[in-house]
Amino acid sequence: MSSSAHNHGPDPDAPPPTEEALGRRRRAVWLMLLLLVPVGLATVIGLFVLWPDGEPTRAQQAAAVALPPGTTYPDGQVVSVEEFDCSVDPSGPSQTCATAVVEVLDGDGAGDFVQLELDAVVVANGVAEGDTLVLTRDPAGEEGTTYGFFDYQRDLPIITLAVVFALVVGLVARWRGLASLVGLAFAFFVLLQFVLPGLLSDDSPVLVSLVGSAAIMFVVLYLAHGFSARTTTALVGTLFGLALVALMGSIAVVTARLTGLTDEETGALNTFDPTLSFSGLVLAGIVVAGLGVLNDVTITQASAIWQLHEVDTSMTWKELYTRGMAVGRDHIASTVYTIVFAYAGAALPLLLLFELYDQPGWVVLTSSALAEEVIRTLVGAIALVLAVPVTTAAGAFFAKAADTEAGAATERSVSALRARFSR
Repeated sequence: MSSSAHNHGPDPDAPPPTEEALGRRRRAVWLMLLLLVPVGLATVIGLFVLWPDGEPTRAQQAAAVALPPGTTYPDGQVVSVEEFDCSVDPSGPSQTCATAVVEVLDGDGAGDFVQLELDAVVVANGVAEGDTLVLTRDPAGEEGTTYGFFDYQRDLPIITLAVVFALVVGLVARWRGLASLVGLAFAFFVLLQFVLPGLLSDDSPVLVSLVGSAAIMFVVLYLAHGFSARTTTALVGTLFGLALVALMGSIAVVTARLTGLTDEETGALNTFDPTLSFSGLVLAGIVVAGLGVLNDVTITQASAIWQLHEVDTSMTWKELYTRGMAVGRDHIASTVYTIVFAYAGAALPLLLLFELYDQPGWVVLTSSALAEEVIRTLVGAIALVLAVPVTTAAGAFFAKAADTEAGAATERSVSALRARFSR
């Protein structure tokens, strides 16, 4: 198979497309790029303008003052554990705390033996001789260097699961799966280096999340699915979905008066920098949360349209759209469940608390804490549902446009420009 067949084929495992089909795909891609290139340039400019300058934000400066300077987090191995009763109320359930002797395994205090007091929650989750814990080491304590329990050490299970995940993806999806993992690494790079620092700055949270999400989608979609008409169609639908999420989310956050100050994490952020736009953070979370589901829906719709078009090129735009939506409706039905249950699972502890409160159901549902999750779910679901007909319509339009003389003329014009600049 030629390199062009590989680049423009919808799937490396699919039968080789004909030269005529390849030509239609190329023309459709060039037509769509007339729309996507300006969006891509705007995204690059947005990254350049909004990229953090490296200077500490107000929140980071406040955190540096609030948290003990020089604190490190060495590993420590439990040498001995001595439990004792630490119940506060004799008439209530008994609680067991413990005193543990721990050997510091790394850092400046490596080899030291320290004594730690472990509360009832830690002991209830299990602490035994030989366990490895993550400690806090504060060299500037009032009585010299002090240590404390920070968390359990979870390197082995997390690394094992990550390796198994990568192997499973590689074995089942092969090179395309490995490419998706590279795209995932790029997505985390953008989130950690651009989106999160940008959200702590004075820049608009909506603009930062939109620019970062668009940059992620441009790279991730083409890495995972290849540069093809199908992928480019999916990208058009995904970018539409992101813009819709931002627009609807902005309206919903304002009209519902969501403060964003509904949990301990945002409360802590508020102490570090009360000038942060917490309602903007709610909206940014909605945009980022919609990335994966939008990608899933739009790539399926784009693939369905192009497969239908190549099976029967005589189909009209309306026929392509109607048949594509038949697939899309099934996908919508299953994906709506996915997004709703995903949010419900994330908010499960909150739902359990409300189950314990003696309040009317509608009061609970519209309370600030739960309303944030409800609106996040509804906005994401609406954008997801509307992205299906838009992606289907765009795929059908560009598929048919590629068959016209205008589509062929566009490809000839672009080819002529490429030849001129390559001289």
